[in-house]
Amino acid sequence: MNGYLTPRAVRLVSAYDDGEDARHFTFEPVKPVPAIPAEPGQFFMLTLPGKGEAPFTYTSVPDADGRFSAVVRRVGLLTRELFELKAGAVLGCRGPYGHGWPTEEIRGQRVLVISGGCGLAPLAGAISHFAKDGTPIAVIYGARTPASQVLARERASWTNRVPLFETFDTPAPGETRIGTPLIAIEDAVSALGGEPAAVLTCGPEAMMNPVAEAMVKRGVPAGRIWLSLERRMHCGVGLCGHCYVAHSYACKQGPTYRWDELQMLRERAPSWPSHTREVRHC
Repeated sequence: MNGYLTPRAVRLVSAYDDGEDARHFTFEPVKPVPAIPAEPGQFFMLTLPGKGEAPFTYTSVPDADGRFSAVVRRVGLLTRELFELKAGAVLGCRGPYGHGWPTEEIRGQRVLVISGGCGLAPLAGAISHFAKDGTPIAVIYGARTPASQVLARERASWTNRVPLFETFDTPAPGETRIGTPLIAIEDAVSALGGEPAAVLTCGPEAMMNPVAEAMVKRGVPAGRIWLSLERRMHCGVGLCGHCYVAHSYACKQGPTYRWDELQMLRERAPSWPSHTREVRHC
């Protein structure tokens, strides 16, 4: 997975606004290349020549032609430069890196997806994958406001195939679920037809931790709950040390961790890091 160290030239195919200060980008190889296997939940490093490099999660992994997409939130200098690019601009890309969601391991089982904010982006590929193969799945998506939601087109495409429950931090016209994604768990479990056999969650750690704890209390084994962590991944191959999670590298052993594994890492970490790295989840 970590054998791609030299950036490959990619072309910006298109970009459109997809949420508050967020944009959906699609890229393709400048020259035909062999298909690069990638899994939903993995990430890649995007290089803007003369500007720098940053990690982003695949919203859709490379297809047979190498075309892939990512949702990016405008949060810093590099992302502001990215937002200024026009179709046809040439950038660099390396990856995929890290471990993605266990799609094959949990295929056909009842799956509950719980996301917050830009955390829906790393889960989009897995949701679409399960929706197509008939895996029972329900999705809870929490956002600050309707305007801050991302992946409008993807959410529309899941209609009638995936039960989707939306929550908002602040009151919104016509919306009744005001609060964290936790308030929609009962409805989502009911839509699944029973307690989930697997839980995938991505978003702020302040959201994911209570989600994992709540699901364990409901009887879901800790080893059947997966979380995706944010860390400042500068190299992607375990060399720079910026993404330490106790003795683990989030860029190699993560960014997807099982809840039981994460608990053991927390016990070994003298102080659990609270920082997040730039826009990997959006």
